[in-house]
Amino acid sequence: MSIPSAVKSTPIHARRELAEYLAAGEKPREAWRIGTEHEKFGFRTDDLRPPTFEGDRGIGVLLERLAERYGWDIAREGENPVALSRDKASITLEPAGQLELSGAPLETIHQTCCEVNQHLREVRSIADDLGIGFLGMGFQPKWRRDEMPWMPKGRYKIMREYMPKVGSLGLDMMTRTCTVQVNLDYASEADMIKKFRTSLALQPVATALFADSPFTDGRPNGYQSYRSHIWTDTDRDRTGMLDFVFEDGFGYERYVDYLLDVPMYFSYRDGQYIDLSGQDFKRFMAGELAALPGVRPTMKDFADHLTTAFPEVRLKQYLEMRGADGGPWNRLCALPALWVGLLYDDEALDAAWGLVKDFSREERHALRDGVPKQALKLPFRGASVRELAAEAVKIAAHGLKRRARLNQHGADESIFLEPLVEIVEANQTPAERKLELFHGAWGAQIDPVFQQFAY
Repeated sequence: MSIPSAVKSTPIHARRELAEYLAAGEKPREAWRIGTEHEKFGFRTDDLRPPTFEGDRGIGVLLERLAERYGWDIAREGENPVALSRDKASITLEPAGQLELSGAPLETIHQTCCEVNQHLREVRSIADDLGIGFLGMGFQPKWRRDEMPWMPKGRYKIMREYMPKVGSLGLDMMTRTCTVQVNLDYASEADMIKKFRTSLALQPVATALFADSPFTDGRPNGYQSYRSHIWTDTDRDRTGMLDFVFEDGFGYERYVDYLLDVPMYFSYRDGQYIDLSGQDFKRFMAGELAALPGVRPTMKDFADHLTTAFPEVRLKQYLEMRGADGGPWNRLCALPALWVGLLYDDEALDAAWGLVKDFSREERHALRDGVPKQALKLPFRGASVRELAAEAVKIAAHGLKRRARLNQHGADESIFLEPLVEIVEANQTPAERKLELFHGAWGAQIDPVFQQFAY
């Protein structure tokens, strides 16, 4: 989840300005950057319960000490620390205290992986003193929804009350899921369209490769990516595969049409979240909202509204890849490597588009609907998703090699794909590996996951 937008409060005078806002994200190739985000579950090492915000071992104390020791600036709601920022990166809280790093825009995956490792070292240095550990998975493996704490953020109070009105799993999405995603740039509207279509069609492949959420309430749940399944019954008005992206005429204007049909959550004004849940942004633009009579939105309101749509790929002033479960540190580096390899090299992008351009709507939906349960073993076109994943990883590796961004040892960025190569070769997802342990060495107990897979 995002912190309040830093976009200036420029009044919106016409609908075209919304498309112009998206177009303003265009950048020349030399300015393309990589922004990696990941979330992780905290747990108290003595009883494995998620830490609350309050208390001498709470998330609030963790944020305060991170800021004090490592030079982060604190953002507060009232007296509560709710986010940290430093050098264009931020640390924010998901609704149940899942800790999120939103990384700085960086030039290479080498830099991204260094950033991830530095962040995990900093967090662990504080968390160890508090008796807190952190786990990378897609779904909380042990604790029930009603056992999860809530963070004191106004945005989440509004969403918590609204979610049950539009789906049965929205509160699970908020409190019990974690993801890793990467944000990537585009050069033009045509470049955005090609990257959007390619990445949206291939998003189920990422879901399969990163599938790591096979447990609910301490037991197998029948899924490999239960986190991915959660989105199918969260809020259909703001989730999904966005079929219109593949239609003739798609571009900034059409995405704006979609956003204007997404119901609102809030407006952030004078340090307060105003509850506008379910309201129409078009009526807001006309100054017709009962909660804000005569008030019209600013570009900051629109930027905030962009963050409340949750499709598999999301357009802001960059493209967000949203299909992957959270995981261990090496997969936090592998996710940006996969998408940078596929989308930032022209030859790779052509090859990746060639993989998916003739997928029918029905095939795209069959992949999206089938992968949460079957992952790599989902049948597809006489083979399986494994073969599609193998080809995507191969294309990404060639793209990264052609990028030729080398570390101090002369290695290019394709080294970060190794965890995905191993998953494809073994035809075993992270979820399947954990299930094997659960039914074997763990003796049908879930607690060992917190020791064996903690950061």
